[in-house]
Amino acid sequence: MKSMTFLISLLMAAILLFGSCTTDSKRMETVPPPADDKTAVEEKINAEQRAAAEGMEERTDDPETGEFIQETIEQESTKSVDDPAELLETAFNAYEDARAAWDKGDIETALKALDESYRLLLLVDVSDDSPLIQQKDELRLLIAQRIQEIYASRVSVGDVVNNRTIPLVENKHVLAEINRFQTVEKKYFLESYRRSGMYRDYICSVLREAGIPEELSWLPMIESWFKVNAYSRARALGLWQFISSTGLRFGLKRDRYIDERMDFIKAANAASKYLDELHTMFGDWTTALAAYNSGEYRVQRVIRAQRINYLDNFWDLYTMLPRETARFVPRFIATLLIIKDPQKYGMELPEPLPPLEFETVTIQKPAKLVSLAQTVGLSDDIFVTLNPELRHQSTPEGSYELRVPVGYVQKVQEALDSIVRYIPPEATYVIHYVRSGETVSGIAGRYRTSVSAIARLNNLGKRYLIRPGQSLKVPASGASSTRTSSPSDQVTREGSNLTYTVKQGDALYKIAGTFNT
Repeated sequence: MKSMTFLISLLMAAILLFGSCTTDSKRMETVPPPADDKTAVEEKINAEQRAAAEGMEERTDDPETGEFIQETIEQESTKSVDDPAELLETAFNAYEDARAAWDKGDIETALKALDESYRLLLLVDVSDDSPLIQQKDELRLLIAQRIQEIYASRVSVGDVVNNRTIPLVENKHVLAEINRFQTVEKKYFLESYRRSGMYRDYICSVLREAGIPEELSWLPMIESWFKVNAYSRARALGLWQFISSTGLRFGLKRDRYIDERMDFIKAANAASKYLDELHTMFGDWTTALAAYNSGEYRVQRVIRAQRINYLDNFWDLYTMLPRETARFVPRFIATLLIIKDPQKYGMELPEPLPPLEFETVTIQKPAKLVSLAQTVGLSDDIFVTLNPELRHQSTPEGSYELRVPVGYVQKVQEALDSIVRYIPPEATYVIHYVRSGETVSGIAGRYRTSVSAIARLNNLGKRYLIRPGQSLKVPASGASSTRTSSPSDQVTREGSNLTYTVKQGDALYKIAGTFNT
């Protein structure tokens, strides 16, 4: 009798303990085991207690169905929103579940887990000086990269370098750009494709070395139509359309003689560094390309203003960007689609021009390219094409590595002794001090020049804002291009008048014409 009472008590305790280990989302019914299974019951109770103590749950679901992960998500969604650290940990756990599903090839479950991880991440409200902010940013980047990896596995183009791919999407925005390339911009597209042959071998070599997709070698197609001297209203220059400050940031030199933004190899190196930096920053190539066009800070401001910490892909950001930037990515994708399958889009691509071939020779003095070409019996266009960074089509002071046609190194070296040292002209301008009520357009009319010329010379913004007392450099109309001293040394301000120092050879009518008086 005592033995029977002991067994009944033990079974009741087992039922109560086993029931306390179940979750609200998945209750387990416990059937009392036979009396002779006492040892098995005790072992199972001990196993359940150990699992509960370690915060673990036995995975009884089929891993192929994803039911366990979904259950985890449902449980995590009930976590308190008051503890940022706890939320962040839960979001990271959801990300780990997504990674596990991805490794098993269960894409849909991985996406659901990533969505949940992102939802929880948005609930993590921390200040900029919180120690959790770095962890939050790192998780945001991990989610974005995983989403991009999954997305690219469905539809992508080109080499996969460490899972770095450029997704191709044929949505209405991309199709609109394809239509433009097929119609109003067809001539420019085909001419640009033909010119690309001169530079792409060098560009692709740079991109391969940097470990980023070679498809980015087509970026100059929409940036500059593959024109090395392309110059935009925003004062961006070259195949890759660098502004001066960004070019300098990535090692492109600019001085009186050279502007390396126009060099097809040096600029490609700078572009690869910039693109790689942007990809690391944003986690996907499409958003990185948008940032390349408009600047990373503008894209970051849009993301922060909309409280977006993670993007499924670029199209979540598309409608929030300035129109020019928003079109940039669809135009690039449209370019890749056409080049990948021109027949599909009714385009017959021309034969690309052959790659530029050259050798280099060291020059120690400024030399005009046209003089050098005439001396060795070549067209100066060849030297200009090989050395587009030379601003005045002349070599600079000091040592310079000049590119010359293959087989002409010795001839160029022999010709250097007979070539006259060349000194490029100084910029010709006068200094104008702004008076109250004056505008840039009024000043431009007075000096018979253009508003854009004054704005460019003085680095004025798009609104052309000036203030009384400000000094402006103004191109002097009709001035000789051979003037070697700056007119700024000869024109000074006295009260509201300009004083001009007369030079030998000046005449009153010339001075009057220069100042439109």
